[in-house]
Amino acid sequence: MARDLWKSLVRVFVSVELTIILLVLGMILIFLATLDQVELGIYAVQLKWFRSFLVWNHLGSLTFPTFPGGYLIGGLLLINLVAAHCYRFTLSWKKSGIFLTHLGLIVLLVGELFTGILQQDFQMRLDEGETKNYSESFHFNELAVIDATDPQLDQVTAIPEKLLARSESLSHATLPFRLAVKAYYPHAVLQSRGQAAPTAAPFLATTGTGPQRAVTPIPRPVSDELTQPAAYIEVLTADKSLGTFLLSAMAPAPETFTHEGKTWQLSLRVEREYKPFSLTLLKVTHDIYPGSDIPKNFASQVRVRDAAAHEDREVKIYMNNPLRHGGFTFYQYQMNAAAKHTVFQVVRNPSWLAPYIGSITMGLGLLVQFLISLTAFATKRARATASA
Repeated sequence: MARDLWKSLVRVFVSVELTIILLVLGMILIFLATLDQVELGIYAVQLKWFRSFLVWNHLGSLTFPTFPGGYLIGGLLLINLVAAHCYRFTLSWKKSGIFLTHLGLIVLLVGELFTGILQQDFQMRLDEGETKNYSESFHFNELAVIDATDPQLDQVTAIPEKLLARSESLSHATLPFRLAVKAYYPHAVLQSRGQAAPTAAPFLATTGTGPQRAVTPIPRPVSDELTQPAAYIEVLTADKSLGTFLLSAMAPAPETFTHEGKTWQLSLRVEREYKPFSLTLLKVTHDIYPGSDIPKNFASQVRVRDAAAHEDREVKIYMNNPLRHGGFTFYQYQMNAAAKHTVFQVVRNPSWLAPYIGSITMGLGLLVQFLISLTAFATKRARATASA
């Protein structure tokens, strides 16, 4: 019985029918995801449709799977391809082109898997003359606890937003106090207390600017828009409370307090990724086609300074010409030439070479197979001519 079951599974996974079904499902997946992008945005669509094993939808309070996700379809295609090779094909020079083509496809599938797992996307906003050594997340926030005692250097302890959602007591070796999350709101608006909406959250702040403000929870955006969280955070020492602060991503300035002779700041802000090098925006260029206002080119002249690598150089970043440095790739993303302002998309993807390697391998495989078939055809035709 077990042997018959194994043979049945093998026949399924090596079958051409399974390949066709998976390819059709992949095309349907792309079509449905494209339609859903109107509501969700690119990032949310990638997570929901392509970087998942099952696509989940909601009907009232019910959540149920409605379609196989990209990881499931791609994973089955990979298994189908490898199984077919192991079961059907024998290695020979006549089929070397086919093997190379399929090897390239395998590299593409595996590369996409690692890209979905490892790739991180950030953005860096710069004005002309400004220097930064960090980029900011497109999608996540963080609680920053800053020791601002030294006017020349800030010591920052960053706490991910997901830890605030647990509403637990937070501590760290760099902090001489604990942080108790009294309340957390994933998306909320900040108002003056006198203009508080009827749906405003309870007033829990006891110090800072919080007692004069109100926070009103609102539904989270379903698109790629960054959430604006808010939280009531109480600062606790070993023997007393230093007060409860209202923190919001909409707040214009951090909350400040003193403890043991040091000045501390608390703020909810966009999550940052610090780098061992810095970029200075020297100049922005926005070219248009003559006689029109149609954009022709966006370019940013930047200065890269990396003390560890002993680098100090100028680079121009423009469309299809990104800057690659320190494991990051900086793409020209947005620009406001009138305000002398630019935005780079900053990508860290350890598997960024996989698409290039896979595509080159597939192209080489197709070329090899074409030459093998052409040589065989020419040889056969020459023999037929000689025989005649």
